[in-house]
Amino acid sequence: MALSKQYKDLQFYKFCGYGFLKNLKFFEAFFILFLIEKGLSFTQIALLYSLREILIYITEIPTGLIADALGRKKTMVWSFAFYIISFFIFYLSNSLFLLVFAIVFFAFGDSFRTGTHKAMIFEYLKIKSWQKLKVDYYGETRSCSQLGSALSSIIAAAIVFINKNYDVIFLVSAIPYFLDMLLIISYPAYLDGNKVPLQFKAVLKAFKKIINELVISLKQPDKLKILFNVSSFSGYFKQTKDYLQYIIQSLAISVPLLYGITQKQQTAVFIGFAFFILYLLTSRASKYSGKANKSFANKEKALNGLLFFGLTAGLLGGLFFHFSLYILSILFFVLIYLLENFRKPIGIAYISENFSSDSLATTLSVESLTKTLLASFFALMLGFFADVFDVGIALSLVSVLVLFIGFIFRLKN
Repeated sequence: MALSKQYKDLQFYKFCGYGFLKNLKFFEAFFILFLIEKGLSFTQIALLYSLREILIYITEIPTGLIADALGRKKTMVWSFAFYIISFFIFYLSNSLFLLVFAIVFFAFGDSFRTGTHKAMIFEYLKIKSWQKLKVDYYGETRSCSQLGSALSSIIAAAIVFINKNYDVIFLVSAIPYFLDMLLIISYPAYLDGNKVPLQFKAVLKAFKKIINELVISLKQPDKLKILFNVSSFSGYFKQTKDYLQYIIQSLAISVPLLYGITQKQQTAVFIGFAFFILYLLTSRASKYSGKANKSFANKEKALNGLLFFGLTAGLLGGLFFHFSLYILSILFFVLIYLLENFRKPIGIAYISENFSSDSLATTLSVESLTKTLLASFFALMLGFFADVFDVGIALSLVSVLVLFIGFIFRLKN
C-alpha cells in the first residue's frame, strides 16, 4: 500500500533526504580496486575488512548507550563527523597504517549510526500516533536510500572517468555526508528520545546481557542452527560482494579500449553501469522477498534452498572467473546479490518467530555477532586463498566451505 499524501509532511521528506544522502557512497563501487591500487595484498585487504566488522560490533552497545545519554541527534552528528574524518584519511593514505586508521574512524561512524536513525523514525511515528504505518512509512523512506545507491554508482563512475583517480571519490563523498549532518541538526529536538545517564555499570550490564544471551543460545542446538543458518549466507555475501568489482575490472581489461580513453576510465564505465543496474534489481528483489518465500513450502525450505542456490552460484561464479569467462561469472555474482535480498527478510522474520519477543533485540544482536565472526573468518580465508591461488579459486573454495557449514546447520520443519 502506497503511503498517502497526508502523511508526507516536511519531516517525512527530511527522513527521505537522509537516506538518499547517506547512500551516496561514491567510493563503495571502487573500494577494493582502490585498496589494490594502494599496493595491498588480498590478505591485507581481508584483515582490514575483518577489523572493520569486529570494531563495528564491539562498539555498537556502548554507542547505543551514548545515544541514549547524549541524545540521538548529537550521536548522529558524531557519526557523520567520524565518516568525514575517515574519508579525508582515505584520500591522503599512502600506507597500510593510514588505511587502518581510516577504517577505525569509518567503523566508529557505522557504530554510532546503525539503529539510531530508525529509532528516530519510529519515535516520530509514535508521537504522531502513526504506528500502524511502520512498514509503509519506513519502506518509502528506504526506497530513497536505494535510489541513492543506484545514482551513486553512476556519479562515482563519472568522477573516476573525469579525474582518472580513485582517491578523489573519498573527498567528494564528504560533501553529501556533510549535508546529511546539517540535515540531522535540523531535526526537531523531541526526536532525541528520553536521555538516560551514561554510567560504567550500565555499559557493563549491557555487555553481560549480550554474552549471557549468546551462551544460552549456543546451548540450544535448534536455536544455534537458526542463528548459523541465517547469518552464514549474510556473512558470506558481505565478504564476497566487493570482489564483483575485481571481476568487472577484469572484463573491462579484456575488452579492447574504446578510442581516446584509459584503462581506468573504461573500468569506471563498466562498473558504474553494472552497479547502477544491480542496485535497481536488488531493490526489486527485496520488495518481492515475500513472493520468494511463498514459492517454497515453508520458511525452513526457503532458507535452506536460497542458501544452497546462492553458494552454488558463488562456486560456479568463481570457477567461471578462473577460466576467464567473465560475463558468466558476473551474472552468477549478480544472482548472489539478488538471493541475499530475497533471503534476508525471510531470515529475520524466521528469527522473530522462533525466539522470545521479550529478548528479540538481544537475539538480533547475537545474530549480528554470529554474522560478524563468520564474515571475519570468510574474509581471512578469501584473502589467503586469493594470494596463494587466485581470486576465482578463492571464491570457489570459500563457497564450498560455507556449503559445508550450511549442510551442518540446515533447518528442519
